[in-house]
Amino acid sequence: MRKTAMSRRTLLGAGGCALAAAAAIPQIGNARAEAALSPRNETTVRKYYKGWEIKDWRAFDMLLTDDFTFTSPIDAHISKGAFKTGCWDTQTPFIGRFDLEHVAGTGNEAFVMYLCHTTNGKTFRNVEYLRLKGDQVEAVECYFGGQNSYTSAVATQK
Repeated sequence: MRKTAMSRRTLLGAGGCALAAAAAIPQIGNARAEAALSPRNETTVRKYYKGWEIKDWRAFDMLLTDDFTFTSPIDAHISKGAFKTGCWDTQTPFIGRFDLEHVAGTGNEAFVMYLCHTTNGKTFRNVEYLRLKGDQVEAVECYFGGQNSYTSAVATQK
């Protein structure tokens, strides 16, 4: 094995680099933790789906921002009022419960894959993207397959 002599200057320089690297490591670790969906945001997401089950528009309305929009294959960025009339009022009678199979996200954005159970015992699966603002839902984009992949279509099948 070969021995290499190191000057104090080289040793101090190497120590300074090591110290700088060690100081950066907690920041890297924190950046990853902060990028994940926070417990607060996950709670908001879960309240959104629980609201459908409880069927209380007043409480649900408070969970949505004033400028809330909803998008799906049949709805293009509709307002909260249009969402209530076209989605909430027509679909809540058919919703039994949601099994949230995957909730993942970063910051104020979440993707949810769920299995919805209709009131007549049928099921369907969708994926939704939610954008959050504070403790409220600002936007939802619902992704479903065919025409039989939303609540009333499934619930009214024989």
